[in-house]
Amino acid sequence: MEDATRSLSPINVEEQAFQMIEFFAALGWQKLGLQPDMMTGKTEQDLPQAKLAIDLTAALADVVIPKLPDDDQRTLRNLVTDLRVNYVQRAGGS
Repeated sequence: MEDATRSLSPINVEEQAFQMIEFFAALGWQKLGLQPDMMTGKTEQDLPQAKLAIDLTAALADVVIPKLPDDDQRTLRNLVTDLRVNYVQRAGGS
């Protein structure tokens, strides 16, 4: 048991935040109806849930972006932009 404890490293908050960003982004795509739901396997649109997932993705990204290299910053900004554009398209905007 001691060996297993010694091999574990402390939790890195930035890494955890990035995983949460990926999770909420995936939920956003699912709730936009662009990917199957990870629990049911069905593709269904739920725009209020999509907006919440996208807003959470954006909020977390805003906190993490300043700590990332330029390429990763650009990737995250593009992810948030793509989610928002797809939301507007599905919500009836242009």
